[in-house]
Amino acid sequence: MPSAASPTSRSAAPARPRGALPAPITSVASLTPHLYAPDAVRPLRAKEHFLSADTLVELHEHPWPQLTFSTRGVIRLSTQDGSYIVPPSRALWVPANMPHSITLIEDAELRTVYLHAWIAPTWEKCEVLEISPLLRALMLALDTTPDGLPPTDPHAPQRERMIAPLLVDEVERATQIRIDVPLPTDKRLRQLCEALLRNPADRATLAERAATIGASERTVARLFRDQLGMSWQQWRQQAVMAHALPLLARGMAVSQVAAASGYATDSAFCAMFKAATGRSPTSFQHRKRPATP
Repeated sequence: MPSAASPTSRSAAPARPRGALPAPITSVASLTPHLYAPDAVRPLRAKEHFLSADTLVELHEHPWPQLTFSTRGVIRLSTQDGSYIVPPSRALWVPANMPHSITLIEDAELRTVYLHAWIAPTWEKCEVLEISPLLRALMLALDTTPDGLPPTDPHAPQRERMIAPLLVDEVERATQIRIDVPLPTDKRLRQLCEALLRNPADRATLAERAATIGASERTVARLFRDQLGMSWQQWRQQAVMAHALPLLARGMAVSQVAAASGYATDSAFCAMFKAATGRSPTSFQHRKRPATP
């Protein structure tokens, strides 16, 4: 599995376990955000792109905040500080002027809503939000025609101005969920973290991992607390969650996801998962609709 915050890395990695995600193989530019710039007349702008699995949207930034989500398919948005998993039930708030890249975990319909600064919340960091039915409906109601072409709906600017205050209110009311993988600035600790992100099934102890970077277990434990504000066990749990959620979304069996995440038993994995999310792993699985006769 590639580094969450450095998707373009090509450093040597251990062999991936069954079920691990492949490295991105297609790289695309920033999907023309300049053609959807929000302003006082059109304070909300929306765009959509259909992208295939393992596509990387290259690192970019823009002077307005955004909401990123997908109507189908799981995506991973990465910043300098970490990585965020975004399944279809969630949206990710990204502040203005924050460099970010997006990795398509599976085929996805990627949607982005740009907000003018004067109406947007003043959050200074990324936030993973539960999407309410109303918030989803409001985001999907926005016209997605780029500048230079007439909107599909001639009344789009007027509708955007009417939708804006209600959409922002729903965003501010949304439940915030902490499923991200923060990454340290210390080079040795980052090397250790990225090794686990590439191979979450590796069950090496912290002492064994510390030895690979020429540090003691005590030193590494202190660095986790100082750099990331959490213990090694807490960070590893978040890294495992970031690995497991896309696999569950693809419909992989819980037993396979548990093994690919480094858990010896399904029950131990399920207990960790429920403690972290309040829900069972199966509740995150995409279920295929029965074929129409």
